[in-house]
Amino acid sequence: MSDVLLFDVKNHVATLTLNQPESRNSISEYEMIEAITSACERLNNDKDIRVAILTANGSAFCSGGNIKDMRDKKGMFGGDDIAANYKSGIQRIPLALNNVEVPLIAAVNGPAVGAGCDLTCMCDIRIASEKAMFAESFVKVGLIPGDGGAWFLHKVVGISRATQMALSGEMIDAQTAQEWNLVSEVVLHDNLLNRAEELALQIAQNPPATVRATKRLLKIAQGMELSDLLDESARVQAKMHASEDHMEAVNAFLEKRKPEFIGK
Repeated sequence: MSDVLLFDVKNHVATLTLNQPESRNSISEYEMIEAITSACERLNNDKDIRVAILTANGSAFCSGGNIKDMRDKKGMFGGDDIAANYKSGIQRIPLALNNVEVPLIAAVNGPAVGAGCDLTCMCDIRIASEKAMFAESFVKVGLIPGDGGAWFLHKVVGISRATQMALSGEMIDAQTAQEWNLVSEVVLHDNLLNRAEELALQIAQNPPATVRATKRLLKIAQGMELSDLLDESARVQAKMHASEDHMEAVNAFLEKRKPEFIGK
């Protein structure tokens, strides 16, 4: 794993840490894009991982695109085919994160700006430090949300709030983010990772195949008719009833003991 993204696993929980504090954890460089997409593959392939946390080192969570590279026309912001650069570059991140099978918790330690704000919306749950701030700020540099933010943000905060954030580009603080449902919790800065890990462990103690199936069902439900969702739910539920973890959960409940799940 690249040094720009640290990857640690403990107690079935993977912690991914953006590690470019000198650039405020910008994510438009190809090394970071490759690191994030590779980490997503690892999350799906390692069945010992049940939950993941995404956080960052330094004072910022993520500044989005590298502004100096925009000025200098470097990396994905250079050349004659910017559209192709986006498709082969930063747009790989939302596609990869959207396909992650395990729950992903964003522990937002500081400002999340532009694509950094969108990065939080690509996660399933967002917890913010009191020092966190959020801005859908592309318009401030004459750009649109080119990383999929127009698809993710309104699903989280609703179309009115998303439009306000995208067209004004203004920063909101952590408390406002909670009021707008952008984050579910705001905690003391020094307690951020502890709270994220506590929540991750709460999720990780449940049957891992069921957790993955539930996450998938919640995601696809957003674009399905009720009757179609019920059909899919019945199909998945039949599979869950046949699982060893379901019987272990039932037996442990009746025997008043802690269950031991194996992911089958």
